[in-house]
Amino acid sequence: MPHLTRRTLLGAAAGLGAAPLLTNPARAQQRPGVIRMGLSAWPPNLQPWPSTGASAGTVKMLIHRRLMRFDEKGELQGELASEYSRDAEGAWIFKLRTDAVFHNGEKVTSEDVKWCIEQIAAERSTAYYRTQMQQIERVETPDTHTVRLVMKAPSATAPLWFANYNMAIVWRGSRDMANAVGCGPYRVASQERGTWLQLEKANNYWVPGLPRTPVIRMTIYADENLRLAALQSGDVDMIEYVPWSGMAAVENDPRLKLDAQMGPFMDILFNGTRPPFNNPLVRRAVAHAVKREDIVRVAFSGRGRPIEGMPIVEGTPWYDAELAKGHAYDPERAKALLVQAGYPNGFATTLLATSQFGMHKDSAEISQQYLAAIGIQAELRLTDWSTRVSAGIRGQYDIAVHGVSADFNDPDGLTVVLDTSLSDAHGRSFRLSTPRTVELLAKGRTEFDTAKRIEIYKDMQRAALEEVPVVALAWREQGYGYDRRISGFANLPGALTTSSGALLEFAAFG
Repeated sequence: MPHLTRRTLLGAAAGLGAAPLLTNPARAQQRPGVIRMGLSAWPPNLQPWPSTGASAGTVKMLIHRRLMRFDEKGELQGELASEYSRDAEGAWIFKLRTDAVFHNGEKVTSEDVKWCIEQIAAERSTAYYRTQMQQIERVETPDTHTVRLVMKAPSATAPLWFANYNMAIVWRGSRDMANAVGCGPYRVASQERGTWLQLEKANNYWVPGLPRTPVIRMTIYADENLRLAALQSGDVDMIEYVPWSGMAAVENDPRLKLDAQMGPFMDILFNGTRPPFNNPLVRRAVAHAVKREDIVRVAFSGRGRPIEGMPIVEGTPWYDAELAKGHAYDPERAKALLVQAGYPNGFATTLLATSQFGMHKDSAEISQQYLAAIGIQAELRLTDWSTRVSAGIRGQYDIAVHGVSADFNDPDGLTVVLDTSLSDAHGRSFRLSTPRTVELLAKGRTEFDTAKRIEIYKDMQRAALEEVPVVALAWREQGYGYDRRISGFANLPGALTTSSGALLEFAAFG
């Protein structure tokens, strides 16, 4: 392979026309009581339960509340639940706060929680957590503020499910889910589609002293260079997805703070309904074809690490150094696997990605070149983010590059990425058969003994290396950049970084 650089890969259209970094910009006037945030994408919708990306998740976490949440250290704690426990019969018990109210003034009750779980679990539901909610045999409401979940099988991680930003508890009288009644600190006060949203403090928010800032105005900067320039010029006070090439500039600006975490990762997804990617030998060939170091260097300016196995975080009990090399770069092995699969001369296919995020586009272009080197000629399809989400959910692709994070730092948080039996979603492979991986994920979830869970999840990694539910490419740093005068906000650790938007209710100047 030739030496790959940003210039040779991206060309004038994407890389050479980038906005220059501002070294001494004029600062726009910050308005009292307002945080101006640069958002990377317009939320395709704000329905509470389907997954439509992290930018939409940030908005949803501010207009809704969940049973559980993560604190600034990444520890699980109650949100609508004041306490939770597991009873002698193995059911999970959640005690609800008695002061929580929806934006329409209705009290939050156990009946609302029950209704939400049932809607999410419904057979025709498009909810991200539908399959998890279907693991609940029944929801009992012994009183107005007690929810008892009787599980079909024991689940050690069930409370973690309810901290996901797609698990909002909404008023059971909501019928238009695009405008479901929430109980969060903010409401959407106004918007200009595709351009900006303004969130304003809910008049009846039930947590004293919160939110600390009455208004959050979110402006969409799909171009990462313009988003960075807006932060540097003071047009906004905070941005998500600081571009990796600009992280050093934010770090070195005395007026700004970079808050970055290593946790999300890039991967390749497969459409299991379209040959030849229903063949695990072909998927393994793809896994050995791509040199990850180039993705780290080009897409993330070195702010990442290659992943040559499953995305298990190094330093955790579940990590195994040998398994972590199970999909190491080996083009000769990749070619041999194609021969074994019946494709000695390779084949033509399409590779879906979004042009809206440089990390997706860069990772896809590098993957395309390395696939070509083993005989897989992949025509690149670059779309806007909304189209990418829609195509992923509908399975309108052969293979796709995606950026994702586990739902939480326990290995069960990878279920939404690796469990291909779950409902269709843009962030995991489409209707792929990986039965051993799915079985071992479920087995690990039901085990409460830590030592046994460690061995189960190592077996899961072995199965996944053979069945290839995804090809993991690279960890990436994910950063927020913001005015140093802002206090109260924190980028959550590891996989939880995509849930950090919930902490905006604590953010304020001073």
